[in-house]
Amino acid sequence: MTKHRLFSVILSRASFGILTITTLLLFLTGCSSTSTLRRPAKSMSEAEMKALAGGIHERALTMDTHDDISGNFGSDGDDEASPENKRQVTLYKMKKGGLDAEFFAVFTSVGDRSVTSYEAAYKTANTLFDAIHRLPQRYPDLVDIAYTPDDVVRIHKGGKLVACIGMENGYPAATDLTRIKEFYDKGARYITLTHTAHNQICDSSTPRDDQPKEEYGGLSEFGKQVVREMNKLGMMVDVSHTSKKATLAALALSRAPIIASHSGASAVNEHPRNLDDETLRAIKKNGGVVQLVSLADYIKKRVDTPERLTALDIVRKEFGIPEGRGEAARKAMQALSQEARTKYREKVREVDTRFPRSLVTAQDMVDHIDHIVSVIGVDHVGIGTDFDGGGGVTGFNDASEAMNITMELVKRGYTEEEIDKIWGENLLRVWRDVERVAKEMQSSK
Repeated sequence: MTKHRLFSVILSRASFGILTITTLLLFLTGCSSTSTLRRPAKSMSEAEMKALAGGIHERALTMDTHDDISGNFGSDGDDEASPENKRQVTLYKMKKGGLDAEFFAVFTSVGDRSVTSYEAAYKTANTLFDAIHRLPQRYPDLVDIAYTPDDVVRIHKGGKLVACIGMENGYPAATDLTRIKEFYDKGARYITLTHTAHNQICDSSTPRDDQPKEEYGGLSEFGKQVVREMNKLGMMVDVSHTSKKATLAALALSRAPIIASHSGASAVNEHPRNLDDETLRAIKKNGGVVQLVSLADYIKKRVDTPERLTALDIVRKEFGIPEGRGEAARKAMQALSQEARTKYREKVREVDTRFPRSLVTAQDMVDHIDHIVSVIGVDHVGIGTDFDGGGGVTGFNDASEAMNITMELVKRGYTEEEIDKIWGENLLRVWRDVERVAKEMQSSK
């Protein structure tokens, strides 16, 4: 949207507040359409900026690319329309916060390479796929599932919330490439190649304590087949959680743009899960997009208090989870039912609330957006919260607070066109490119 178009939109929408011509001109002069050195719109009052942000947020198609679902998702024990539901992303909170589309994640942890463990993960994944598919059956007037970018736009224009399906961790595929097609047929439109451990596909950015730093030095041979198969099917390759070498290998191999569905910038906060500038530039060259995570530990370094550590230890003992990230802790978490795992995460969030570490805010989160934009441009950044698997960002700790991100972007001088890109257009562009590449590969057989 040009500045002149933005000027017309603001003038035509009296409900968003009455702005003086002088203020508007000052704002338009202060806003830069370039990708760097943004200047806050200091000439506008807080009320004027809130009115402007509200209008932009209402008009945008807002998407979040990562929310972990619970074991009772889509059941009688999980009323998604209830304001009492404690999950960070519910249909109620999406409506309240103006979040239009959500990728619900089919998550499984990384187990060992045995047939028994692979089959257990496969069974869990299918249970979660079924749960997501129950959502529009239970709430037909509220939500529908999208399988293509055009579906997203159509469902949104029809006034419903949009549910998309992602898959966090390719581990349930075992070493059977046909399962990738099976997951696609069940609705998965991206697969995060691994999680917090090396798996049969690639190295993780955060291997378990009992694993070597690297197992493959990037992708395994099977992992290379997985990336090619995802390209052919039209699935987005997701490199959140993968090691730097695995990410660069996937970028070099993939014929389609890739995504990082929930990652941050390591130049802003050094963390193994975040992406350094070299990787960001490689993602730009590939045409991909980095969906910014809103998990506090990835956004900003924090210090634990003794009280917090004691409270966490009590929660771990209650659920039988040993300290650390070794094999014992993994097996203990894997042994929990999906319901118990959800309760465990809720109790950890309660500890976060009772014993907060140094404050992490929505402003800190947008600092990552600023950095990514300064390095690779506004066409390669989006939002991927990792809600219900994390959180802790004051001002954006669940879907009901999504408007606060738009407000902060407006304060920093981002235009409506740029905010639209960040909130969803960039991800839709990548998704369409992935579909296009798949059609080309399928027709060249």
